[in-house]
Amino acid sequence: MPIAPEHLHLAYQGPFYAYLYGRDSRDPKKKGRSVSSQLLEGRQVCEANGWPIIREFRDGNRSASRYAKRGREDWEEMLEGIENGVPRILVAFEASRYYRDLEAYVRLRRACMESGVLLCYDGAVYDLSKRSDRKATAQDAINAEDEADGIQARNARTVRQNAAKGGAHGRILWGYMRKYDPLTGDLIGQFPHADRQDAIELVFEWFIARRSVYSIVKHLTATRNAVEDGRVWADYHVYEILRNPSYAGRRVFQGKDHRKAQWDGIVSMDTFETAQRILEEESRPEVKDWSVKHMSAGIAWCGLCPVDLNKRPVRLRTMGNNGAMSYVCRDKADVSIRCALLDAYVEEAMLEWLSSKAAAAAFDPNMGQEKAVKARNRFDSLHAQLEEARSLAAQFDDEGKPRLSVASLASMESRLQPLIDGAKKEMQNAPSVPAEVRHLVGRPVEAIETAWDALAVEQRRAVIRTVVNVRVFKARAPGIRRIEPGRVRLTFYGEKGFIPWSRRGLGFVPEPRAGERSRED
Repeated sequence: MPIAPEHLHLAYQGPFYAYLYGRDSRDPKKKGRSVSSQLLEGRQVCEANGWPIIREFRDGNRSASRYAKRGREDWEEMLEGIENGVPRILVAFEASRYYRDLEAYVRLRRACMESGVLLCYDGAVYDLSKRSDRKATAQDAINAEDEADGIQARNARTVRQNAAKGGAHGRILWGYMRKYDPLTGDLIGQFPHADRQDAIELVFEWFIARRSVYSIVKHLTATRNAVEDGRVWADYHVYEILRNPSYAGRRVFQGKDHRKAQWDGIVSMDTFETAQRILEEESRPEVKDWSVKHMSAGIAWCGLCPVDLNKRPVRLRTMGNNGAMSYVCRDKADVSIRCALLDAYVEEAMLEWLSSKAAAAAFDPNMGQEKAVKARNRFDSLHAQLEEARSLAAQFDDEGKPRLSVASLASMESRLQPLIDGAKKEMQNAPSVPAEVRHLVGRPVEAIETAWDALAVEQRRAVIRTVVNVRVFKARAPGIRRIEPGRVRLTFYGEKGFIPWSRRGLGFVPEPRAGERSRED
């Protein structure tokens, strides 16, 4: 049976060199005992009984249950000391500070048994070489593990209920801040961060304008204080922001867009969905535009290479050729043309076409708008039905029964979710005029040229990919520098034979036909 600390010297011979151990889990409301207060109480016990303290161990913000995501560094070091017989007694506030997992208890019990180390908690000292003490501490370990399971179950239920209401949960999303009640510690709400929301807005604005992720990172790194922002900007930060519906005021639960959130979005849902279309569209470039200095690099196609129906056609890359940069076929180098010559040719033809009636008709700003609005209305209506069902499932009547059973909710989710996904896909796939093209098309040539000159290289390349297919063939004879009729063939958006850019393959590349022409035709 355990004995009281003040009677320990009557049953065992000292000195009782002591280890102290303290641990706390995450406690946002600050209602639990901190590690410092646990260690303070341990010091008082040791001082009252004349036990010399030789080492203190603390694990702050560390769980002791099997649900823990991070290890306990001081716990492992403490076990090593016990296994080596350094202390005579181990002191903690209560059993749950040591363990909330039976496996951890078994490890500590074995170490104490083999080294003759006594265990002290809850005002009692246990000798684990004794059967009765092992039984008593084992029961405490079972109770501690059961309490951890209960906490986990309650937390999971709270998370589900919070998600059904659209409330904030987990780590604070970068770009937002949270306000808490100073008395109770309860969350009041989540709000856009006054000093950070402009960075979120810039990420979406520049990305939709087809600025490269590299240029976004470079700008944020140069203009924002990394210490104040709490991060050193990298590509993956930008992609995390662009893909997170929370920035549009949506609550994400289990990795999916769950419902409207209780907080305001930093960007509109239309802006977010536009970014998703750019991320997901097959025309998203695979080359890293930040490293490309020549406008048609990786965009122009070789007209001679055979085409694999499951892949993109062979494109031209840049290389030095007799002291000048040229575009050369990636595979066979059998097609070559000076970079400056092709870029000027494509640019002049494209700007002329953008001012034409054909371009205005091809990029009608109203195209797909009606379809997108209908899809959005259907998406919102279906989502509202599902949110209402989830809300009812989280409510209980006077008899404690849910207003909507779990089985009924599951049935509704199985029927509504495919319809929601379909409406979302239809909404995302609705044709729209890319922003970088919308600012150019249908204007006088002079105005288009002025707007074109203001674009960055990656934006110009995005326009070319959207507007025209460029196919380059061999010159009639070696050494010819000019562009002869038929050597460069351009197919503009909306013309027969135009192929949208694809990361997964074009399916086919047609031979020249009506609608595919050279500038001289």
